[in-house]
Amino acid sequence: MIFDKFFGLRQHNTTIRREFVAGATTFMTMAYILAVNPSILSETGMDKGALFTATALASVIGTLLMAFMANLPFALAPGMGLNAFFAFTVVIGMGYSWQTALTAVFAEGALFVLMSFFNIREAIVNSIPISLKHAISVGIGFFIALIGLKNAGIVVSDTSSLVRLGNLHEPSVWVAIAGFLIISALLILKVRGAILLGIVGATIMAIPTGLSHFPANGLFSAPPSLSPVLLKLEFRQIFTPDILMVLFTFLFVDIFDTVGTLVGVCSKAGLIDKKGKIPKVKQALLADAMATTTGALLGTSTVTTYVESAAGIAEGGKTGLTAFFVALFFIASIFFSPLFLMVPQAATAPALIIIGLFMVSPITKVELENYAESIPAFITIIMMPLAFSISEGIAFGIISYVVLSLLTGNRKNISLTLFILALLFCLKYIFM
Repeated sequence: MIFDKFFGLRQHNTTIRREFVAGATTFMTMAYILAVNPSILSETGMDKGALFTATALASVIGTLLMAFMANLPFALAPGMGLNAFFAFTVVIGMGYSWQTALTAVFAEGALFVLMSFFNIREAIVNSIPISLKHAISVGIGFFIALIGLKNAGIVVSDTSSLVRLGNLHEPSVWVAIAGFLIISALLILKVRGAILLGIVGATIMAIPTGLSHFPANGLFSAPPSLSPVLLKLEFRQIFTPDILMVLFTFLFVDIFDTVGTLVGVCSKAGLIDKKGKIPKVKQALLADAMATTTGALLGTSTVTTYVESAAGIAEGGKTGLTAFFVALFFIASIFFSPLFLMVPQAATAPALIIIGLFMVSPITKVELENYAESIPAFITIIMMPLAFSISEGIAFGIISYVVLSLLTGNRKNISLTLFILALLFCLKYIFM
């Protein structure tokens, strides 16, 4: 069969059905981007309908690149955080046009492509110590769980104590708890597709509460025109000092969010070999870079590898066929947007919480009694949820690993690439 031959299903001990369920699960956990990304970027004056189409198409192209170039079960879409930086910092805060901001994203993606060809990003991934690679997975687990608790309203911000328990009488809390119990029970009973079934069940329960509604005009709709945002690059201001700093920020966050996601999710999926290497990492990073440049041309912010891919991996996804199915769902979403947009955050929140549990299992691979390894690993883990950033967790972990190695005379543990990374992180915190 063509799928088996191209994606190596037997070699990876998986099936078409398993990859399909994994793809559907990943899509359901990240489908919120189809609603959230247009909402954020439209604050800049960009056309919201066109942004919906751009978001879906950029996700399709990026995910297909990952499927066919790297044969890995990862999905791509415009990144959260980077879209907020695009809208609220670059355009609204600094006063640049959204066209100039898109040009900065395009330039960042082009730099990424060059870095991928010269193996710079691959060298970064391979330089990270194996203990930190496992720690990144654990940190992402806590980070994802925190996002899920926040989206459900179970945990909310507080000025005096940073975070606190939310209002348990809110409908979103009860929908999330119900979804969590459904997923948990199905997992205990070893039912395939437990996460996807939990999301569907929670969405149905959300309808009577008003959190979700059946589409009034039917499930089918023609895709909005892409023309208001397509190929709207503007190079006049791209070489100003401010925009160059913006470009560097896009570059920095995208590099380490992507690296963190690849390392963390591959660690959980058992795709990292004994030497700490990730298979086809060069192709994966190149696919990510090409997706960013394509996304900018289509009219959306930085496209990146999604940590929600862990949901599909938790359902057994192991190859690029999972990503291929995710792309098909994104294609369908263009024409069935009312159906997919009726899934509320409260329904996907329990999936994220459960995925958090799945992601923390590599903690057993960290030598906790070896403090030279476990202390930087712990800092990596704890900083991700507390700084609400994968890249910041990686930065603090790498800096602490290098500094402690130097202080204790273990310079042999530090590669040149790792030392340069630590130095760059320090310079970033000093001057930015």
